[in-house]
Amino acid sequence: MGIYLNSTSAYNLFREDFSLTYYVDKTDILGELVPLIQLKQSADEESGAAAGKGPKYVAITRPRRFGKTVMANMIAAYFGKGADSHKEFDTLKVSRYPWYKEHLNQHNVIRIVFNEMPRDCASYEPYIDRIQDLLIDDLTIAYPNARIRESDAVWDALTKVHEYCGGEKFIFILDEWDYIYHQDFATNKEKESFTKFLSNLLKDKAYVELAYMTGILPIAKYSSGSELNMFFEYSMATRAKYSEYFGFTDEDVDRLFEKYLVKEQDSQVTREGLKLWYDGYQTAGGERLYNPRSVVGALSDNQLGSYWTSSGPYDELFYYIGANVDAVKDDVALMVADNPVPAKIQEYAATSMELKTRDEIFSAMVVYGFLNYENGCVSIPNKELMDKFTEVVQQEPSMGNVYKLAKESGRMLAATKAGDTKTMSELMEYAHNTHSPMQVYSNEAELASILRWVYLKALDYYRIEREDKAGVGYVDLIFYPFIKSDDAIIIGLKVNHTADEAIQQIKDRKYALRFEGKFGERPEYTGRILAVGIAYHKDDEKKRHECKVEVLREKI
Repeated sequence: MGIYLNSTSAYNLFREDFSLTYYVDKTDILGELVPLIQLKQSADEESGAAAGKGPKYVAITRPRRFGKTVMANMIAAYFGKGADSHKEFDTLKVSRYPWYKEHLNQHNVIRIVFNEMPRDCASYEPYIDRIQDLLIDDLTIAYPNARIRESDAVWDALTKVHEYCGGEKFIFILDEWDYIYHQDFATNKEKESFTKFLSNLLKDKAYVELAYMTGILPIAKYSSGSELNMFFEYSMATRAKYSEYFGFTDEDVDRLFEKYLVKEQDSQVTREGLKLWYDGYQTAGGERLYNPRSVVGALSDNQLGSYWTSSGPYDELFYYIGANVDAVKDDVALMVADNPVPAKIQEYAATSMELKTRDEIFSAMVVYGFLNYENGCVSIPNKELMDKFTEVVQQEPSMGNVYKLAKESGRMLAATKAGDTKTMSELMEYAHNTHSPMQVYSNEAELASILRWVYLKALDYYRIEREDKAGVGYVDLIFYPFIKSDDAIIIGLKVNHTADEAIQQIKDRKYALRFEGKFGERPEYTGRILAVGIAYHKDDEKKRHECKVEVLREKI
C-alpha cells in the first residue's frame, strides 16, 4: 500500500459516502468498465499482444458538483487491493453481476487526484515532481525486485515492474486530470509538458489495464495532436453513454425523498421544490438530471436553497456577462425570461478567463454547469442557477435597460399586491419600449416574456409557471407562493383586447381552483388569490398597456 498505489484513501472516502443517509448506488457503472478489462484480457490471450489503444481508455467530463470524485473513489475501492471492501459492495447493485467477486479487490490501482498540491506550491516543477516522486516511492516499496532507480521516469519504473514482476498491470484512476491547466503558475509550455507526461504514462503501455480519467473540460482543448487520442471521451452534452451515473435521475431523487420523509418528522422540503431548484440538466441521451450535491444538501439541511458554492475561477464566468456585455446581454435577458437561446456549443473552446465570443462564453457556461444545452439551445436549468443569473443582472449596471428593469421589478410585485394599476401599466410600457430582446416575440408570447422581466423580483417569493394546467384550461402565468399564506397570483394576458376580458377568462376557466383544496379539505394555499388582467393594445399608435387586479378570494 502507498500514497498512490493501492492506497486505503479511496476506500475510506467511499466508505464515508456509503454511510451517508442520502447515498445513491451508482455501482452499475462497473458493469460498463469490467467488460473493458475482460475484453482486453481475452484479446491479449488470443494474440499475445500487449495493450494498445482502445475502449479501456475512458475520459469522463462533467461540471463540478456532479459526483465525479465520488465515482472515482468508488471505482478505486472496488478494484483496488489496498482494502477489503466486500462488506459495502456486497449490499450494492454490482454484487449481482457474475464477475463481481472475480474483480473485487483483485487489481493494482494507481489513484492520483491532480488537484492535490505540494506545500507552498508556486510553480509547476514542484507540482509535477511531487507526483512522480510519490509514485516512484510506492513502486519501489511494493516491488523491491524491479530494480527501480530514483532517476527513473515513472513510465520506465512501471515498465520494469511489468517486465520483471510477472507481467503486473495497473488500473489508473485519475481525478481532476485538467486541474493544472487552470493554474496561473503554470506556463503554456509547462501545460504542454503535462499533456506529454500523461501521454508517456498511459499511451501504448503494456502495464495499463484500464485508464479512467475525469475532468471538466474535454481532452481536445489541451491535446491538439495525438498525445491523448487513445481516450474515448464522454461529456454530458454530446455523449449519452455513462450519463445516468453522474447527477441524479428522477428515480434517484424519488428514492432519496422517501428516505427524507421517514427521517424528518418536520419536513420542510417538498418533492416539487427539489425539481424546481435542482433539476433541469439534459444529457445527450435526453435524460433529465438533478445537481446531486444540491439535492443532498437540501435534504440533509431540511431546507431548499442555493448550495452552489464558489469554486475558484469557474464562478468568474459571470464576469463575462459584464466584460462582454454587448455579445451576451440580450441573450441573458431572454434566458432569465425563461426563453432558450440558440448557441453553437464547442466544449473544447471553453477554458477559464480566455473567452472572447458569445459562443465561447455560453460553451464555458454549459461545461461548468451554469447553463443547460438541449436541442441546439442554451437555457438556465433551474431556480438555483436562475437566482445566480438574477443576482448578476441586478448588480451589473453595464446591462443597461436590463439592469434598470431588474431593479424596478420589485415595484411591479408590490404594485400588483396593492392593486396599483397605474404603476403596473407604467412599468409594463417601460419594459416593452426599452427591452429590445423581447421584440422578437409576437402576440401573447411577447407579452409573457416581458412579464417574466417585470416580475423578476417575484422569483424570490414565487414559483412562476407559464401555460400551466389549471381549472378547465391553461393559465398564461401563475405564481405559486413559497410561503403558502402569501398572495397567490393568476395572470391572464390579452393582445388587442381588454384587461377586463383577461380577468373574465380567468374566472370562466376556473383557474383559481389550482389554489383550492380538495372537497372538504383546507386549501394548501391560504393567502389571497389575485386575478391580474394585462392587456397590450398592439395596433394602437401609442401601444397602450392596461392592467387590472381583482381579489378572487380573501385570505383564509
